[in-house]
Amino acid sequence: MTGLLERPETTPPPSTTAAPRSRAWLWVLPPLLLVLLVVLYPLVRVFMESSADGSWGEVLGSEMFRDALWRTVAIAATSTLGCLILGTFLAIVLAFVPFPGSAVVGRLIDTVLALPSFLITLAFTFLYGSAGAINAAISAITGSSSPMLDFLYTPAGVITAEITFFTPFVVRPLLAAFSLIPQSQLNVAASLGASPWRVLRAVILPEAWPALAAGGSLVLLLTLNEFGIVLFTGAKGVITLPVLIYTRGIVTFDLPGAAVIATVQVLLSLALYGLYRVVFARLTTRRGVGDAAVEPPK
Repeated sequence: MTGLLERPETTPPPSTTAAPRSRAWLWVLPPLLLVLLVVLYPLVRVFMESSADGSWGEVLGSEMFRDALWRTVAIAATSTLGCLILGTFLAIVLAFVPFPGSAVVGRLIDTVLALPSFLITLAFTFLYGSAGAINAAISAITGSSSPMLDFLYTPAGVITAEITFFTPFVVRPLLAAFSLIPQSQLNVAASLGASPWRVLRAVILPEAWPALAAGGSLVLLLTLNEFGIVLFTGAKGVITLPVLIYTRGIVTFDLPGAAVIATVQVLLSLALYGLYRVVFARLTTRRGVGDAAVEPPK
């Protein structure tokens, strides 16, 4: 009787309604449209403007463009080398040579990152200009009427200002890399009789190569496209590619010529960025970063 009263189990029929389609991809559209509108569209317009008849041949064949290209690369490379030397020295001192006030010095270096570049040039004018404080003090001591320091309005003044402004971009990555070196590794090297210079050369600097390459590549890209320091310095005859773009586009209203130079500037920056990615990938692979739990940013 009990068996007769029990209701047989029945399996529900399979659902014929399809699962709702995910619309999460719609969230990609706003940032994608923003990138296309803000980044890609201006670049396409610049390239189209540079396609005017005879613009490329006229600009690339001019002596002014070749001089500006050479001067831009020379100033950027020299400034980057100076930033690497000065930044490495400052990072080593701040990380491994404790002294009173080191934290304050580190904060002051970080403060430079928050300042616009033309303020550094303005400060240099007040200090090293023809009527600056240092020349005034030297004239008061020596009695000379002509300024003793007259480098500010030359390529050397531009390079000095760029080194002062962009060195923190090297110091910060190096300090982060130095903080990851185990103290036990340094103690073992010192206990084996290695001198401080040997420890620096064999232990510290090899660990800092990726950070040094990253900081140096960033500084090279920034100095290659720097405009404010060169313009506010007012150095005579120091015409770089950004200044030449400004001159031809704003002063003489030669928009096709300015677009050609801007296209060359963009291609040069992209080539340097690609070279940086290749070098960084080889350095991290050689040091075994590819086996790390967290992959490096791409």
